[in-house]
Amino acid sequence: MKINKSKPKKIAVILIIIIFVIAVVSVLYGTGVIPKRTDFTMGDNITNIDLSQKPDNLPVDLEYLFDYTVVDDSTDYLAHPDSVLLKDGSLLQMYPTGHGKGAINTKISYDGGLTYTGGVENQPESWKNSQETPTVYRLNFTDGKTNDKLVMTSANPDWNWDGNTTGGFNCSISEDEGKTWSEFELFYPLGSDGEVVPIVAMASLTQLKENGEFVDKWMGFFHDNRFNNYKSILSFSQDGKAQWSTPERYFKNYSRLEKSTRMCEVEVIRSDIGQGDELCLITRSNTKLCNSLVSFSEDEGKTWSEPKELPGVLNGERFKAEYADDGRLVIVFRSINRDKMKVKQYLEHTGNRRWISNGAVMWVGTYDDLKNGTDGQYRIKLIHTYLDNQTKPAEYANADTGYCGNTVLPDGTFVISTYGKFDTGKTYQNDKGDTVYKTSIASKRINLKDIDRLAGLQNQR
Repeated sequence: MKINKSKPKKIAVILIIIIFVIAVVSVLYGTGVIPKRTDFTMGDNITNIDLSQKPDNLPVDLEYLFDYTVVDDSTDYLAHPDSVLLKDGSLLQMYPTGHGKGAINTKISYDGGLTYTGGVENQPESWKNSQETPTVYRLNFTDGKTNDKLVMTSANPDWNWDGNTTGGFNCSISEDEGKTWSEFELFYPLGSDGEVVPIVAMASLTQLKENGEFVDKWMGFFHDNRFNNYKSILSFSQDGKAQWSTPERYFKNYSRLEKSTRMCEVEVIRSDIGQGDELCLITRSNTKLCNSLVSFSEDEGKTWSEPKELPGVLNGERFKAEYADDGRLVIVFRSINRDKMKVKQYLEHTGNRRWISNGAVMWVGTYDDLKNGTDGQYRIKLIHTYLDNQTKPAEYANADTGYCGNTVLPDGTFVISTYGKFDTGKTYQNDKGDTVYKTSIASKRINLKDIDRLAGLQNQR
């Protein structure tokens, strides 16, 4: 019998690699480079609500919570929406054609997210060559003479790691509530002083204070493909021209943690219903070896506290936060669930990963919950995003979702926009010839008063 001498060598090499990986992870955890948290569960002190499956005997006026509106399903794959509320009460949605990069699309709702139509007429030609997901924000000026502006940014990543990019980020401004927009202006491209190659610019944009009062400066955040995290401050010259400060790394003191967790796509929340003097920063932990991280600043983002892990109920990616009129905080994001029992239960369905996703979710709690590391009030599954092997909603969902728009109407209704595979009746053939579900943009309307009622009914069952 012929003996295969190479097989024992291969086994030995594999064992050495496994031992090395275990040793590295142990060292990283032991030195605090990766936070060590034993609680990966979804929490015992929070009410979980599933809006993807309508229960029996539901009051008619609560049925809308389980519905969604299609914003756009005109192509096989649309993703990464963001939204902004206009002064006339309409909602402007923006999203790329494709995963991240692609020509920017817009839709407008004139009825609070019930229906969507049209979009921005005569969009700038430069928007057709957008290289990343657009992010859009309202700028409220304090100088008493400048009207609000809208700002949209779009980064120029190195998608293929081959240097074939301009780098920098593009900025487009509207001074008439989104009717017209300036052509892209490029900031900090390769070859310039302060050059950067950003991803998701600006993941967050926060108006700053000086001497306790708001000023006309806004701090924006992004990262690069090496997970260096940057901030750049937007202001305007006397003639109204947008200017961004030289990007600077704001987590350099925590660089090892930043890299080991692949910290990115942060959201920044101001205390006291957006009027306070403290900033809270929530990060995506892209390694998924730990939960999402939280850090605080008491000096307008000049320095930050050491990042700590959040509870499992807030573990996720691409957070967008807004306050309700009663002071509660509403955060929407892509769920990353590291509950070991759940991961084991659904292992065969989720590709043998160390995590599952529940899809796009909404967390409701308070700023103090973020400060104290407590679970909050509600964790809500917004809508089911189907894996291509699913025919009905389940606890585990397709993680290709999130990147939510999060806007609040004057009556307190939240309109949440997201993307995903929502309809098993809409399919197409992918490049491999497989039949897969179409990916589209959708939005949901949610009023917390109705969530409170629904939770009460759920607890009575």
